[in-house]
Amino acid sequence: MQLTEQEMVRRDNLQKIKELGIDPYPPEAFPVNVTAAEITEKYEEEELEDGTKNRLNYQDVSIAGRVMATRGKGKALFWNIQDSTGRIQLYIRRDEVCEGEDFTFYDEVIRRYLDIGDYIGVTGHVFTTRTGETSIRVKTFKLLAKSLRPLPIVKIDAEGNEHDKFVDPELRYRMRYVDLIVNPEVKETFLKRTKMVNSIRQFLNDQGAIEVDTPVLQAIPGGAAAKPFVTHHNALDVPFYMRIANELYLKRLVVGGFDWVYEFSRNFRNEGMDRTHNPEFTVLEFYVAYKDYFWMMETTEQMLEKMAVDTCGTTEVKVGEETISFKAPFKRISILDAIKEHTGIDVSDMDEEGIRATCKKLHVEVDKTMGKGKLIDELFGEKAEHHYIQPTFITDYPVEMSPLTKRHRSKPGLVERFELLVNGKELANAYTELNDPIEQRERFEEQVRLMERGDDEAMFIDHDFLRAMEFGMPPMSGIGFGIDRLAMLFTNQASIQEVLFFPQMRPEKFT
Repeated sequence: MQLTEQEMVRRDNLQKIKELGIDPYPPEAFPVNVTAAEITEKYEEEELEDGTKNRLNYQDVSIAGRVMATRGKGKALFWNIQDSTGRIQLYIRRDEVCEGEDFTFYDEVIRRYLDIGDYIGVTGHVFTTRTGETSIRVKTFKLLAKSLRPLPIVKIDAEGNEHDKFVDPELRYRMRYVDLIVNPEVKETFLKRTKMVNSIRQFLNDQGAIEVDTPVLQAIPGGAAAKPFVTHHNALDVPFYMRIANELYLKRLVVGGFDWVYEFSRNFRNEGMDRTHNPEFTVLEFYVAYKDYFWMMETTEQMLEKMAVDTCGTTEVKVGEETISFKAPFKRISILDAIKEHTGIDVSDMDEEGIRATCKKLHVEVDKTMGKGKLIDELFGEKAEHHYIQPTFITDYPVEMSPLTKRHRSKPGLVERFELLVNGKELANAYTELNDPIEQRERFEEQVRLMERGDDEAMFIDHDFLRAMEFGMPPMSGIGFGIDRLAMLFTNQASIQEVLFFPQMRPEKFT
């Protein structure tokens, strides 16, 4: 392994510390009783009779973190350390952290061999410096972990210009651990994502829903139209697929008697990568017995309105230059009316060839493998989808597009389905679920015919799922939400990679 000059210096410092009899990676726990944020937020002082100020509450603090800045020389140093909540300044005096007249630890370890990036633990008391900065006057000092690589610390010149910022996207995504250390706003993005997920989970739990787990490895990749990743199960000597959706397993649980189930599911689709697609992504799906897609629209409005307030403190969310309101109710329009609204063409009574000709006329790229449903989907995606910025339910899709959806109760040729669009992108997909096993089998067989035409996203026939339906499946409604896209909205990020801790990337070559 080729080391840089700074890396060699740090390894030399590591060796010198060991030679002094100090373990640079001690095994024992360090007792932390406060965080940097708690100190700065709850700091209180009282002025004593002699004019000095005394710290209330946090007289004796014990805190640990990573060294992020050092200054000072001689017998006193000012350092900044960073824990999970923020930064706090340390005031380190030579005669206060060393016992008796042995100043080796201060002179050798603290001043010479410790580096920015090292983890330390200190105890002391809190006070305010003459410049008004809340700080810790250190009494004891312990090295907890030596850092062997330098951090990309931002430098500011005399004119106030910043240098050496860690901003290259590829480096940030590959080394997210460094990104989180030196770019505090990145951490805030992921904390907000967690808050958003917790809000959803609380909403569902309060409604009586049951959180479940279903298989990631599946013999049949069902529940969506997508190209799966294929792997091999050595013990069974059969191919398996990484799940593209968890829908069919959740429906099996409803057959088994769970009236409302949900799962935050990691799904995998062997398709393209761009600013809104990653091959591994998170979806929330839930299925509720005895409900339909009208009920599901109202429930979706309630959940997203609550989530906006819980996550952002308001129903209005800033996304780029747009302000998006999640205040219910949301707009509703059928997919065919949406196409007509934005192209001036009514495709509702056209056959496959007529729609294909319309796509050609409007310069929408299609191919011979696409059936009627795929053609309408492409037409909508190219000509209408991006217009829907405010939350909008796109409803009532053609039956060819929705092999798992119940036929519309009053509109022949359509099904009871909606997609939720926000900021021109799909966030959710929901149905009144098909529960007729005979019709479901026919829909699967039509998918096989599409597969034979070359459609590599057509669905497989899941015979076990059909068997479950034949035992009797109650009427129900189900929905799937793209959690990563929701996180993009609520954290105002334009790229899905910004809301994934570790997005997929081409493997790095190490030398």
